[in-house]
Amino acid sequence: MGGVKWKAFFLEEIAQISSGKDIYERERTSGQTPYVTATANNNGIGYFVGNQNETLEKGSLSVNRNGSVGYCFYHPYDALYGNDTRKLKPIRNNKYVSLFISMCITNQRAKYGYGYKMGTGRLKRQKILLPIDGNSQPNWDYMEAYMQNLEQQQILEYLRHIER
Repeated sequence: MGGVKWKAFFLEEIAQISSGKDIYERERTSGQTPYVTATANNNGIGYFVGNQNETLEKGSLSVNRNGSVGYCFYHPYDALYGNDTRKLKPIRNNKYVSLFISMCITNQRAKYGYGYKMGTGRLKRQKILLPIDGNSQPNWDYMEAYMQNLEQQQILEYLRHIER
């Protein structure tokens, strides 16, 4: 990462942030749609439901604002988002940029807790460091290439492992 310049950005500068909506237990029907809740497990998926609501979206990030506060997950599939999460749609919305942003957010989760919850306002004003281009704007291409490189390294490591 030598030679790369970094700058702090508010999350609201790089992503659209919206609230989730609860589907209470008595309302939930069994189905195939992931329902993202405030868990740190299973990519944040708490249930698979047959319900639908306006939070349904593919290719978004979820950030836990309650429960396992600060965990962020990328959802490349259609998913519904509970009220204990916030849904982020990055300006440059693709798998690798989203994974990079997710990593940056999750790495700051320790600053949140029971007495310091992550509400929508606080999330919008949370800063993350991102690589920048020559115009001091987020270097989306760098983020994408960085995560693609990490993915390739993991695949190669796995292939070496199964060859042994």
